[in-house]
Amino acid sequence: MNEIEDSLWCYLPYPALYKIFQHLSYKELISTGNVCKLWYQASRNDLLWRDLFYQNFLVDRSVPVVAGKSWYEEFKRLCYKIPVVQTETLTEHTHQVLHVSFSHNGKYFSTCSKDGFVTVWNSSYPASIKYNKNMKHYKWKYTQFSQFNETDTLLLVSGVHFGTVHSTSGEIAVFNLDGFYLQCRVVNKPYDIFGTWYSDQYLLSGDLHWLAHLVSSSHLWLNRASQEADSELVPITHGLFRFYNRNASSIRAIMIANCLPNSENINSEETEYAGVPVDQGVIFEHGNPVSHRDMGNLPSTSKSVFDEIPILNPMRNGDDFANPIWYNSEYRKVEVEQSGAAGDDSDYEMDQDDNNKDEGFDDDDRSTSSDEADAFNDKYLIFTTGNKTYTPHQIGFKRIKPFVFPKKMDLGPTLKERLVLQEQRKEQLRSASPSQDPDWLDFDKVADKFDKIDHLIDLHGHIVGMGLSPDHRYLYVNSRSWPENYVINNPLDPPPIAQEIDIHVIDLVTLKQVGTMLRAHKAYTPNNECFFIFLDVCNEYVASGAEDKHGYMWDRHYGVCIAKYPHQDVVNSVAFNPSDPEMLVTTSDDFKIKIWRSRSKVKELGLDVRDFPMGVELRKTPRKQGGGTRRRSVNYSPHRAR
Repeated sequence: MNEIEDSLWCYLPYPALYKIFQHLSYKELISTGNVCKLWYQASRNDLLWRDLFYQNFLVDRSVPVVAGKSWYEEFKRLCYKIPVVQTETLTEHTHQVLHVSFSHNGKYFSTCSKDGFVTVWNSSYPASIKYNKNMKHYKWKYTQFSQFNETDTLLLVSGVHFGTVHSTSGEIAVFNLDGFYLQCRVVNKPYDIFGTWYSDQYLLSGDLHWLAHLVSSSHLWLNRASQEADSELVPITHGLFRFYNRNASSIRAIMIANCLPNSENINSEETEYAGVPVDQGVIFEHGNPVSHRDMGNLPSTSKSVFDEIPILNPMRNGDDFANPIWYNSEYRKVEVEQSGAAGDDSDYEMDQDDNNKDEGFDDDDRSTSSDEADAFNDKYLIFTTGNKTYTPHQIGFKRIKPFVFPKKMDLGPTLKERLVLQEQRKEQLRSASPSQDPDWLDFDKVADKFDKIDHLIDLHGHIVGMGLSPDHRYLYVNSRSWPENYVINNPLDPPPIAQEIDIHVIDLVTLKQVGTMLRAHKAYTPNNECFFIFLDVCNEYVASGAEDKHGYMWDRHYGVCIAKYPHQDVVNSVAFNPSDPEMLVTTSDDFKIKIWRSRSKVKELGLDVRDFPMGVELRKTPRKQGGGTRRRSVNYSPHRAR
């Protein structure tokens, strides 16, 4: 009789199966597909996987599935394609690790540390050192930032000079990756301007000149990466811009983005305020501190002012779920338009005939999407600045029109001409009162001596990190907000800052904010000790460090936080492998570099997930009894689940 009853299960009508399967977990649903062909077809019903997706990943039901994908495929991606297995822990650095960056081909990554070293690693498993250099031999205090050029032949390394606690001097070094020999050195001031590649063979650096009390000018220079000049008349530097700074502010954290079609030329006088949500015995100093932080004596009680401000949309107490990214309708519209274009090579092709082995998903080779810089296209110079206080609270944009780097140096006046000019000045001094210097405090009187910023976005908070999407369409920004309606009376006494980091998303075509995540992750340092927290963006995800000893990762489309990456101290920087987003690297003040790979990659490498520590996957799981649901962090291995 039991055999007859068991055989009848295979003949249940499809609607009955669908009703029953609605009560199953995703693991149980996959297992039912092993029974027979009918059950397999019913277990792949996309409406079932849609409901499971919304329930498990806490996605708002107004957010549709990624265009061209099924809910089953997306569920599989967020379970087995996200980097969550800690396959390697690198401990070669002997001090805080401040930054990590990947080569465009994904074969190497570079790390910078307060031990003074810059290290280049092979990214293939197991990661190993390819090159390293102790920059203290060049009078550097430590290395803070690195970036590969477009062809992955050169590495830009930015560092901080030895000096007094008030020194803001830094330097940029360029290394040739064929042998790792030093190719050029460029002065960089302040050091947290970092520097960036303008093109494959030219880089940008900065210099700062004080003009009057709290007033300075930031000069940005274009430099050739190879400075072995064939002739003394061949220029190797070119002055690009000169910006006016007030209230002790300066240009910092520069980056270059390609201007996309239809990007607007914004009026230079327009400033957008984007600090609101869209649609709804030895001092051990953390991280890389902001330059000029010692210019004012900040009150020790300033944090209490912010504690009285109510927190909008806070993290829920008692669980580990970070807040989602909320996008407005403009972002979703662009997303739909882009999905209708030619197929995206970076999308995953997923095998539906997987024999129901939930831990064994194979992924296709991914072709790297390259943003090759066209010398004849406009570019955006993006940077942080401010006009109210010395802490960076605004994002500036300056369009760079195509130009030709001068091939011959302007020699200027001859010696004879300079002597004549000197005599003329002396005569003027004898015959009349000396000419007065410009009144640098009155910008209107000296405006013609400086370049105008095309557009400013004021985030009403301390900006601590920025990252570009691979297509250069969106800028993601980490900031720590100021109290609402706070009035700054003294530029040397900036407002108190929140103990959480907000993420803002800016469309670089319209220069409008299209997404916001309030109270995304934690930060605790006061404004005079605040340091850079680097974030990174790939096609599928955005990740960031935090001061709560974790890195965080969100899905870009669904906006939800899907994983946390534990360390023993502040996580300063994160970076995705550009050719493989299933690999993520995190660096921390605990002196460690951790490499995270997906379950599918671990299997592809012939490794066992059970042999490695796991990150924290953020997922909602159903209660076993009494109905309803519970929220918890899932530290999940398919082997343990059995």
